Amino acid sequence: MARTATRFSCSACGETLSRWEGRCPACEAWDTIVEERTTLSSPRGNAPAQPREVVTLADVSADEAERIPTGIGELDRVLGGGIVPGSLVLVGGEPGVGKSTLLTMALASIAQRTSALLVTGEESAAQVRLRAERIGGAGKIRVVAETDLSVVIATIVAERPAVCVIDSVQTLWTADLASAPGSVSQVREAAGELLRVAKQHGVAIILVGHVTKDGAVAGPKVLEHLVDAVLLFEGERGGELRVLRAAKNRFGATSELGVFAMTGRGLEAVEDPSALLGRDELGATGSVVACTMEGSRPLLLEVQALVAPSELPQPRRLANGIDRNRLAMLLAVLSRHAQLGLGSNDVFANVVGGVRVDDPAVDLAVALAVASAARGVPTGPIVAIGEIGLTGRLRPVAQVERRLKEASRLGIEQAIVPPGSPSVAGIVLRTAGSISEALALALGAD
Repeated sequence: MARTATRFSCSACGETLSRWEGRCPACEAWDTIVEERTTLSSPRGNAPAQPREVVTLADVSADEAERIPTGIGELDRVLGGGIVPGSLVLVGGEPGVGKSTLLTMALASIAQRTSALLVTGEESAAQVRLRAERIGGAGKIRVVAETDLSVVIATIVAERPAVCVIDSVQTLWTADLASAPGSVSQVREAAGELLRVAKQHGVAIILVGHVTKDGAVAGPKVLEHLVDAVLLFEGERGGELRVLRAAKNRFGATSELGVFAMTGRGLEAVEDPSALLGRDELGATGSVVACTMEGSRPLLLEVQALVAPSELPQPRRLANGIDRNRLAMLLAVLSRHAQLGLGSNDVFANVVGGVRVDDPAVDLAVALAVASAARGVPTGPIVAIGEIGLTGRLRPVAQVERRLKEASRLGIEQAIVPPGSPSVAGIVLRTAGSISEALALALGAD
């Protein structure tokens, strides 16, 4: 006889508690404990479990050729070469960024070679067809509109598709749990059951997930631990560019980046993002070119800064595309080691194109852009590469030669780099050991 039990779970990390608390003891987040009602079934009995056969790891076959190409080069790059059969992939992003469009395009290409299934819980089959016809991919995609988890699993087992996309995991629900769809327990249960189906039947399942206002994938953290890969689809609302990056990937690198352009016909892969992002006039006041490494790909970016007198008691420090704390540190270094006082000014920094950068090699470009905006002096068409330490010294970064070759390919002829950087044909290197020396080279002043 089944009975109902009440428990409390953390919506941030999935920790289960016996009573409500204001703060989660596991992740220390406030106001994340929610009540759940769970249906408990009777125990199976006392029959002993049967052991399974144990094999030597060297005897396990792991054929890389089994990957399923999606037909979209940028998506395959981020996945590590394609979709691995039996894997569970989570794709998250803001509403309207293009998650469903991207996966519909991938399914349309996969369906030309093998079976592909789309489980939609947010749209009807007719709505899915309208989108597929707009991007030219109605084709052979099999679709079912369903949110009942047991029905979805039965359909996947009966169809046995090579790839199955579920849009979205927050819409699935099971009658065994009394909570609403999208709750911590429902999402956790759905992910666990789908993981079991993927591994047992060799079906690659892609889950579409919502994100919170902070940009993290919604639902318990255990969801991200269960899946094999977590892909984040990012882009500015109303902008053209979309960026796909891997936050977790058990079958490939997490540093690769895929760039897409949103058009009326859907998403188009951008094979040369450096040329697209660096197409504006370079060297203007408050604008410096930086080069970051996204996996094996060098990517040129334009970093812009604006410095203006503040009318507030506490000046604003806003950053888009770079870490705000990193910007605050660079401003402190400029004040201490370059005598550039910005205490009464608002400072805004932006990476053009909506790309988020975590590479410390962009430090020098951000600092030069801020100094250029503060002094009103243009830097000219240069690329700045280097990490800035708290002492004001420039530190060398990895793969400088590849970064410089990318800048040379796009016609940039001068670069400011730390000492010891390798020379590249077509680039005039101007070395600087400190931030003050870099400012003198870029702005022509002491």
